[in-house]
Amino acid sequence: MEHKLWGGRFAEPTAATMRRFNDSFRFDVRLADVDITGSIAWAGALEQAGLISSAESAALVYGLDLVRDEFAGGRFVSIEGDEDIHTAVERRLRELVGDVALKLHTGRSRNDQVATDMRLFAIKAARQIADRLEALQMALLNQAEEHAATLMPGYTHLQRAQPITFGHWCLAYVEMFDRDRRRIDDATTRTRILPLGAGALAGNSLGVERERLTEALDEFDEVAGNSLDAVSDRDYLAELHFAFALTGVHLSRLAEDLVIYSSTEFAFVELADAYSTGSSLMPQKKNPDSMELLRGKSGRLIGNMIALLTVLKGLPLTYNKDMQEDKEGFFDSLDTLDLSLEVAAAAVATMRARPERMVAALDDAMLATDLADELVRRGVPFREAHGKVGRLVRRSFELRVPLRELPLVEYQAVQPDLDMAIYTTFDFTRSVARKESLGGTAPQRVREQCARWREQLSD
Repeated sequence: MEHKLWGGRFAEPTAATMRRFNDSFRFDVRLADVDITGSIAWAGALEQAGLISSAESAALVYGLDLVRDEFAGGRFVSIEGDEDIHTAVERRLRELVGDVALKLHTGRSRNDQVATDMRLFAIKAARQIADRLEALQMALLNQAEEHAATLMPGYTHLQRAQPITFGHWCLAYVEMFDRDRRRIDDATTRTRILPLGAGALAGNSLGVERERLTEALDEFDEVAGNSLDAVSDRDYLAELHFAFALTGVHLSRLAEDLVIYSSTEFAFVELADAYSTGSSLMPQKKNPDSMELLRGKSGRLIGNMIALLTVLKGLPLTYNKDMQEDKEGFFDSLDTLDLSLEVAAAAVATMRARPERMVAALDDAMLATDLADELVRRGVPFREAHGKVGRLVRRSFELRVPLRELPLVEYQAVQPDLDMAIYTTFDFTRSVARKESLGGTAPQRVREQCARWREQLSD
């Protein structure tokens, strides 16, 4: 039985190669649940418009629920000719409830149907990723609370810079991933705009009240205001792609830090065996492959974003078949990011910090800024203080002694009023504790940040 949703004006069948090229059921089957949700709402709208009877509407809803159950239970059987998910659902619906199924598509186009499906799917996808991000934030927060006062080197240009705490480092990523969550939430607000009822492009003329559809589809906050834009808008997907890609970039940065910190040269952290792999040749190896894959997967997320933007950049209004390319990349980005975040959260939760290695990596030169600050407290303009401490650092290199062992006469050569009290500067714990400005690395401030995040994430 022919079950295309189109074809009456065609005298010849579609070529086999064209069917393989055109058909999308193999990937848009993932839209089954949201497609059925939209169709149930549409059946109700048709009844409200007087286009079908209440009995017909009930039959359609009953049949659609049966089809949904088949998909959910893995019992749905596709057949040749299921061009896309819409065709497959309607075909199976007709098999279950008869010719009343032919009335379901009244006043509706696949253009507004798939636009609705993708928005419903994207809203759920955004929620799924936001939940994963929260789990990763919690894993980082747990580490931060445990290591609020654990000293480690902070880096700029991957060179030792100033002492910080490991808890402070963890919270930097909590902040970063929170921006990702908020960015996704913001993009979702523009996803909650309903295109259903826009028809192919011009709207519908059968009296369907689009405003009432938001009552049946409560994921939507408003109705698309222009039918042309409603069926052609994919901005929300581009925004979510960007949010997903930037999240991937942040995961890559986290991964790069942990690849470095877990190396033998640093050994600041040790990843759990469960999130590491070995070498097929070298028995001693423990490789941070979870982190390396997180770095690599970011490229896929960026690529999928660029692919969609490239598809959209030259399209005239309204719907074009090019838009079928909006699905596979988004599905791939969702799956990639979902698993990446799950692995990242577990790897962070199970990694072991090694405070003794972090402390061993601290050196006196990292307190040079503290020396300059001490001169500032004595009334020396900072630019002069910077230059004087720079000369002291150079002398420590020349004499091959750390700053704390540099003779007092060297200090007095650059600042005559200095005395033995200057050596109290060489205390890493004291240095960190003094960074007590809001958001600073002082343990007290880190604990305050932890408390704030604990309350926020537990809300």
